[in-house]
Parts: sequence; C-alpha cells; structure tokens
Amino acid sequence: MSALGPVVVDVQGTALAAEERALLGHPLVGGVILFARNFASPVQLRELAAEIRSIRSPAPLIAVDHEGGRVQRFREGFTAIPPMRRFGLLHQDDPERARKAAHATGYIIAHELLAHGVDLALAPVLDLDYGASGVIGDRAFSADAAVVAELAGAQIAGMAAAGMAAVGKHFPGHGYAHADSHVDVPVDERELSVIEAADLLPYRRLIRQGLAGVMPAHVIYPRVDRMPAGFSGRWLKDILRGALGFQGMIFSDDLSMEGASVAGGIADRARAALEAGCDIVLACNAPEAARELLRTLQAPPIDAARAEAMRGKPKSDERRYTEAKALFEAALA
Repeated sequence: MSALGPVVVDVQGTALAAEERALLGHPLVGGVILFARNFASPVQLRELAAEIRSIRSPAPLIAVDHEGGRVQRFREGFTAIPPMRRFGLLHQDDPERARKAAHATGYIIAHELLAHGVDLALAPVLDLDYGASGVIGDRAFSADAAVVAELAGAQIAGMAAAGMAAVGKHFPGHGYAHADSHVDVPVDERELSVIEAADLLPYRRLIRQGLAGVMPAHVIYPRVDRMPAGFSGRWLKDILRGALGFQGMIFSDDLSMEGASVAGGIADRARAALEAGCDIVLACNAPEAARELLRTLQAPPIDAARAEAMRGKPKSDERRYTEAKALFEAALA
C-alpha cells in the first residue's frame, strides 16, 4: 500500500481480533484511535501498537485523547496530568513558572506516549473557558485568549521537543456553547467578528508557530454557516485554510457524536466532512457504522506529507525527561 486512507477507526480490546486486523488493512483506513478499554498495562500497550503497525505500510497513525485531567486514557505507568485549568491558575500568580510547567507537560505527554508506540495525542484544547460549557470546563487553560495561546504554545513546543506533533481543538471554539456535542447539537449565536477577536486568537498565533493539526468542533455558528464547523467549507476552507493560512492536517471530531447528526448517516457525515475540508475523519465507538463507512465511502488517500508530519518521531532523551518531570512536579506542588 502506498498511502493512508482518510478514516480513523477504533478497536474493542487490548489485542486485535482477526476481523479487526482485516479492518485495519482496508485501504480507506489511515489511523487508529485508542481508548481506556484498549489499555491494560504499559507492556500490553506497546504490544498492541506494534501489532497495529505490523498490518500495513505505511503504518496507520495511532492516536489517543491524552490531554490530562478527566481526558487521559492511560494511567498506570503514565504521569497523571492535571486539567489544563491548573496551568491557567498558575499563570495568574507566576506566568514564567506556568509557561515552563506547560512546556514540561508537553514533553512528558509526548515522551511517554511515543515510548509506547503512540504517534500523537489529540491535544491541546484551545477553547476558551467562558464558564458555559460543561464538556470543556477545566479542559481549557483560561478564559483569556492570550493566556491560552501562550500556555498551549509552550505545551506544543514541549511536545515537539520530544518528537510529537500537536492537534489544536476544537476550532473555532467550543467554550461558549452550552450543549455537549457528544449528546446534543450545540449552537453558538455570536457574530464572526466576536469569535475572531477572542476564540481565533490562539489559532492565529499558533498556526504562525507551526501548529500541525486542527480538529473542528461539532458546533453550529449560525451567523457564519448553518452547518457545524467540521462540515463547513466556510470555516475550514475560507477561514482556517484561507484567512488563517493553516497548511496542516484537519481531523474531524468523532462522526458518531450527536453533534454530527445534522449531516445524516455515517457515510453522509464522512463525505460532508471531507468535502468541507477535513483531511481525515474519526468513526469511533460504533463498530457497525465504521464497517458501513468503509463499505460505502469513496475517497482518495490523505496527503502523504500531511500524514508524515503527524507521525511520531521519538527523540528519546531520558535526562531531559527526568528534568521535565522534576520541573513539572515542582511547579504544581
């Protein structure tokens, strides 16, 4: 096989079943996302990652939601990362200490995941904490867009130093909408000019610093487009690619979420996301829907250069990892 397909799927257990091996060999598959159910121990995780990589060449990208706080799938043998709000609160008292802690955290996350065969963490969250969204909440660094950009930028730099690309989410911002897109269709009624002045500031700054990946929100911004951002060419092509100049990979959020339901069935959702400008789409926690998608979707491979930019490139340095751990622990003590 010469290229990866535009679909990210999941698997059910701690090792691959025979039908899952066949699924991951499908030409439309380009990645695998792991969850807590796929983790029993650090050794098992390395074996699972190696098994996934052995199926095809180039190997599927292996991703995980590993932000910290309530969104950290792997626990045993991994550093417990606090929610990002902790760094924002630290920034109020000591901005330099907060920046160093965020950088160290990025290095720790990347170093530990790469050592276990995982290419990328779907992080950091770039949403602003307006106090409105329960699903975002303490996952956000701050309500201040400049602080979000500063601390997320430090974390991204730490990840890069260990050899991992970052995926900023949830573009253009999920923090203002009340509803949870996992179970509802959130709506944000603000004007584009308001969103541009606040929520887009972290993207504007971090794209200039080389942000490699972006994940759009399953949120409708009706004053900009009637479709959620992840299905909107206005948001993805005109604003993200055009106005902001983003050249990296656009990952859809999970197409099985309720926030994606406005686009139709699973194949309709995938087509709509890809046509709007997503490079790769996630189909998670719905095995039959994922199989249906692979049976019915017709789509070209993903851009090889963008895919390679997301692949983990471990820069193993135990001394630097030990220093990052010490800085992290001291800053958050």
